[in-house]
Amino acid sequence: MTGMPPLTTTGQPPSRATARKAPPAWAVMLAVCAGQFLVVLDVSVVNVAMPTMRSSLGLSELGLQWVVNAYVITFAGFLMLGGRTADLFGRKRVFLIGLGLFTAASLGGGLAQEPWQLIAARTVQGIGAAVLAPATLTILTTSFPPGHARTRAVATWTAVGAGGGAAGGLVGGVLTEFLSWRWVLLINVPIGALVLAGAAFCLRESRQGERRRLDVPGALLVTGGLALVAYGIVQTGERGWTAAGALLPLVAGVAVLGAFVAVEARSAAPLMPLGVFRPRSVWATTSAMVVVGAGMFSMWYFLSLYTQNVLGYSALQAGLAFLPHSFSIVIGSKAAPRLMALPRIGAKTVAVAGVLLAAVGMAWQSAMGLHGTYVGTILGPGITMALGAGLSATPIAAICTAGAAAGDAGLVSGLINTSRQIGGALGLSVLSTVAAGVAGTGRAALADGYALAFRVAAGVLLGSVLLMLLSLPGRAQDGERAQDAERAQDGERTQGIGRNGAGEGAEA
Repeated sequence: MTGMPPLTTTGQPPSRATARKAPPAWAVMLAVCAGQFLVVLDVSVVNVAMPTMRSSLGLSELGLQWVVNAYVITFAGFLMLGGRTADLFGRKRVFLIGLGLFTAASLGGGLAQEPWQLIAARTVQGIGAAVLAPATLTILTTSFPPGHARTRAVATWTAVGAGGGAAGGLVGGVLTEFLSWRWVLLINVPIGALVLAGAAFCLRESRQGERRRLDVPGALLVTGGLALVAYGIVQTGERGWTAAGALLPLVAGVAVLGAFVAVEARSAAPLMPLGVFRPRSVWATTSAMVVVGAGMFSMWYFLSLYTQNVLGYSALQAGLAFLPHSFSIVIGSKAAPRLMALPRIGAKTVAVAGVLLAAVGMAWQSAMGLHGTYVGTILGPGITMALGAGLSATPIAAICTAGAAAGDAGLVSGLINTSRQIGGALGLSVLSTVAAGVAGTGRAALADGYALAFRVAAGVLLGSVLLMLLSLPGRAQDGERAQDAERAQDGERTQGIGRNGAGEGAEA
């Protein structure tokens, strides 16, 4: 791998003189994988620190929820814009800007003294991650020629992302237990500074296409609309559905999202071309992924609160407890393409089976109570949920990319991931409201609230199964199914958010 020259910005092998000046391939790999690792680690590392964050800063239930949602909503809203920016304005430049923004926001979050400061920092982190994550894989694929060298590079990058997601809970537990919750964010600062210095030296600039106007208004509108809808949902739990404080943000959010659709329909370079939804495979899979994300996203959020607030686990114990869950997602995601390639199975069957398995795990998890045990209350249900999440994500994405036009493959890969994040953010708002609505005080009431959230999530996942059975097309074309699965996994990983901690597992 290290002996293979990178491609130039035109896609042709460089001249011998240029190749001599090219940085070592291992240095490019190290810089890119380190950036990817930071984005993935930061999502999962925050989960186990949330109870300590809450007590330290006096966060309300709403504030605690927005520590997660502020990151996820801005990541989803700016993700496709970040990928397009890297192609047009230079991948190295955008990589450095995204990493610098992410690192600075981590410093701000680690030093936060008020809840709003932490939430603001997480918002900026989400923007930085949305800029950084797509650039990592595009730099990698343009730095290595097609064939064995690129395959090995992508495999290494994927393993680093999966490792970051799997290690996040444990790293967060260690940092919180022995230092402070602040270090789950501050740890990014020295690492980010080191990667910035190395990337500035070893990465080469490349871009694709001429510079043109970016759809920044579209990114701002979709992000603002989602934030308003999520805020309005939470307010319904505190004020009721008829209160102006809940209705106004809901109506405003829907109006802003409507404005987003109108802008996209008229934009010369839309963030999300509406024509991409014409194939049945695209609109059906993105709709299904919104619902699946709404059901699965909150798993880690509520488990982190349950283990520490109800069962009395320390942050380190919670991080250790979730390691089997993380590895189960990796196993499921690796098994999915092989199952899809078996005769008489196909992507749709694997997707439905995975979501059904996750729904069973959610229903099992809803039996949690005040005196739960690790094996029966945490380990068994968690592995079931995580394995189902791993099995379902790749086939849904494979169906989506298989039905898209060749020129839209990258766009729909980003779209399926954005759909999952959107569904997850809205689902977290709804399920948090459900959990908070359980009457009573003390640990028993908390356990009952978390259990109700898992029951509702199980119902949402069963609804998504019905939606998939009715709307998803059948098996991908013979001979392309395995390729679609691999392409879907690569497209998912491009987005760089670790589903462990963002709601769906360890794979990046």
